[in-house]
Amino acid sequence: MVRLLSMREHAAQRREFYHDRRRKRRDGILSLLEESDTPLSGTELAHRFKVSRQVIVQDIALLRAEDKKILSTYRGYVLDRESEKRKCIRVFCVCHSTKDTQDELQTIVDYGGHVLDVAVDHPLYGQIRADLIINNRLDVAEFVDRMNRYNAQPLKVLTGDYHYHTVTAESEKNLDFIEQELRKRDT
Repeated sequence: MVRLLSMREHAAQRREFYHDRRRKRRDGILSLLEESDTPLSGTELAHRFKVSRQVIVQDIALLRAEDKKILSTYRGYVLDRESEKRKCIRVFCVCHSTKDTQDELQTIVDYGGHVLDVAVDHPLYGQIRADLIINNRLDVAEFVDRMNRYNAQPLKVLTGDYHYHTVTAESEKNLDFIEQELRKRDT
């Protein structure tokens, strides 16, 4: 026997079908991020799931709303597995020329710091923040190389070179050393 569905029943079934499909895709994204040791780009994820990059951006936003610790870096998306391990965190306000960016970041990582982000307080737009996830000298070199290759200006140029870094470390002592060294270099 064939049963005809009402328009309302048909619409409800379609909604459920697409909801399940979206949930499976988000679960798949999360699984890939958990399995990956390197960042995954939005384009790469979009290709894998046969959707647009914008759909991936929306999925990442929904996963973050579910309190998944997903960071977006210039290299792609990555799970913040280290957030549980990091006990000490501090925000540093610094000011220096663009040519001193590498020195600043190396100082932080050399004293055991991990640079989570950069932020500026823009007079018109308010706080503008970008994830960096710089953990070692190799990350510093890649960041500076990318900045130079694309002739890109860092956010600090918007605010007369003043900017903030959120830094984590294993101890307050590490953060104190970082703060001392940054003060020596501050213009």
